Amino acid sequence: MTDFEGLKALVTGGASGIGRATAELLSARGAQVTVLDLDPGAVTKPLLARRADVTDDTSVRTAVVAAADEMGGLDILVNNAGIGAQGTVEDNDDAQWQRVLDVNVLGVVRTSRAALPYLRGSRHAAVVNTCSIAATAGLPQRALYSASKGAVLSLTLAMAADHIHDGVRVNCVNPGTVDTPWVGRLLDAAADPAAERAALEARQPTGRLVTAEEVAAAIAYLASPAAGATTGTALAVDGGMQGLRLRPKETS
Repeated sequence: MTDFEGLKALVTGGASGIGRATAELLSARGAQVTVLDLDPGAVTKPLLARRADVTDDTSVRTAVVAAADEMGGLDILVNNAGIGAQGTVEDNDDAQWQRVLDVNVLGVVRTSRAALPYLRGSRHAAVVNTCSIAATAGLPQRALYSASKGAVLSLTLAMAADHIHDGVRVNCVNPGTVDTPWVGRLLDAAADPAAERAALEARQPTGRLVTAEEVAAAIAYLASPAAGATTGTALAVDGGMQGLRLRPKETS
């Protein structure tokens, strides 16, 4: 499939997990892709890579300008860079709140405003933000993370309204629990990693974790010409967690 042929894409946090899967999928489908990441060393050709810190406006602007110049423009921005946090509203101090909001929310702001001058000049401009099921469901021990992703959801809708007349579509994906390196580190730190994994799997109706490739496929759809009439939408990729209320399985 070459539906992205001739399009230029930028993926933040693209060196691992969902970002890496997305960058590789867009590239395989014909796009020229630049990854922005704090540690882009693991990125291999045909992907391009530049170091950028989404908490530093100068770093972001420099990387976006350089990537757009190198690729000859910019059509697609995937705002995927983000960090997690655990705990109730009592557990995270002000510094942690500021750090997570700086990365997860202001990181989207910084990269989007740096990219918009290029996106406005595209014949096919799309922004896709990586949000979370945490934006729409109350999850235990995720107060800070949920607040940051709730902000990303609202920001997505506001951006879609602001830039529709610029020809820029803005959507987001809301993954459930994804089998990524970050989740792997959480499991490794748990008192009983096997039990914790089973609990995470059980809360999704499909009974398993979401894969990074499944989220990447949803991002690619929202970024693709096939979604040309889709903007201001949050696409859940959560194994049915947001919408389904299943009865317990009957035992024989």
